[in-house]
Amino acid sequence: MAIKTILVSQPKPEGDKSPYYDLAEKYKLKIDFRPFIHVVGVDAQEFRLQKVNIPDHTAIILTSKTAIDHFFRISEEIRYEVPDSMKYFCISEAVALYLQKYVTYRKRKIFYGKQTIEDLVEVMKKHKAEKFLLPCTDILRDKIPETLEEHKYNFTKAVLYKTVASDLSDLEDVYYDMLVFFSPGGIESLLKNFPDFKQNKTKIAAFGPTTSNAVIKNNLRLDLHAPMPNAPSMTGAIELFVKEELKKK
Repeated sequence: MAIKTILVSQPKPEGDKSPYYDLAEKYKLKIDFRPFIHVVGVDAQEFRLQKVNIPDHTAIILTSKTAIDHFFRISEEIRYEVPDSMKYFCISEAVALYLQKYVTYRKRKIFYGKQTIEDLVEVMKKHKAEKFLLPCTDILRDKIPETLEEHKYNFTKAVLYKTVASDLSDLEDVYYDMLVFFSPGGIESLLKNFPDFKQNKTKIAAFGPTTSNAVIKNNLRLDLHAPMPNAPSMTGAIELFVKEELKKK
C-alpha cells in the first residue's frame, strides 16, 4: 500500500520552510500536523507540596525552553525574585538564548552544553559547589537525573509542568496511512483518546528508542523507526520508506 496521507503528532512547523513540506511536494503526500500531547503548568499550591525551596539553590539546570517558561512562571506565582547571582546551566545554546525573554543575558552567569546532558555535566565540572535546581516535567527521562547522580552533583528535582493527552475526538473518523510519533506520551494519548484503536494497515513511525519501545509495549506494530544510520531525521526515514513502498507497486 503506497503512503498518501501522514499525520505527524507535533505542532505544524512555523514558517513555510520545512523538510515535511519538501517531502509532501516531492511525493504528492498529504501531511497534517496535530500535537497529541500538551503541557500544563503545576500551580503554586501543587508546587509547595513538593517541599522544594527555590531560594536554597544557587544554580538552575535548564533542559528546554518549556522548563525556562515554567521556572519563571512559578517564581512569579510564589513571589520569588530570582537574584542576579543565579547561575544558569542550559542543555544547548538555543535554550540559553531563550533566557533573554526573562533576564538581561549579558549580565547573567549563563553556561551551556552542545545538546546532551553528558555535554552539560562537563561544563558543570568547574561549579561542583553549587546547589542545583532541575525544573522538569512529570515524565522526565531517567537519563538526566541518573547522569547528575553519577557525577555526584547536588541537585533537587522540581516538577513544574505536566505532559497530558490532548483531546483528539475530532479525529475519530479520520484515517491516515501513517502516524508519526516522537514520545511515549504521544502513544499514550492515541490509546487514551481511542481505546479501541485497531492499527490494521496504518503504518506507525517512531522517533527514538523510548518511543519505539512504547509502540511495541502497547502491542502496536512498529513499521518505521528513526534515527537510522542512513536516515538520521524522521523526514529522511519517511522518504526511504515511501520510496520502498513505491517500488512494490
